[in-house]
Amino acid sequence: MKEFTPRQAWDYLQAHPDALFVDVRMEIEYLYVGHPPGVVHIPWYEYPDMVVDEARFVQQVLREAGSPQRPVVLLCRSGKRTVEAGLALEAAGFTQVAHVLHGFEGDIDEHFHRGRLNGWRHDGLPWEQM
Repeated sequence: MKEFTPRQAWDYLQAHPDALFVDVRMEIEYLYVGHPPGVVHIPWYEYPDMVVDEARFVQQVLREAGSPQRPVVLLCRSGKRTVEAGLALEAAGFTQVAHVLHGFEGDIDEHFHRGRLNGWRHDGLPWEQM
């Protein structure tokens, strides 16, 4: 699986408009924290159960992608969920999977705040919210 910084992911997505950009966060994160424009929302797990259903996730990504050969770029809050999700896609036969390091909100700083060290929003990349 490839790893992109947020800026590298943005550049890759601009150069590869055929790539499927997937946000794997929960719906509440996607809606209220914000998300990149044009990203497809397919949660890795969802509240309140917080249980991963790999088969469901892979099926939904395949439905959106149309083919396991289509490039897929994964985004989550901090770059952790995307590793598990990407491994599940690769195990299911996806051949071009990448994930965004530091995710949408970035790593936690010394005050337990996100968005101050790195991440999609920190890097000034396009995003929107409800």
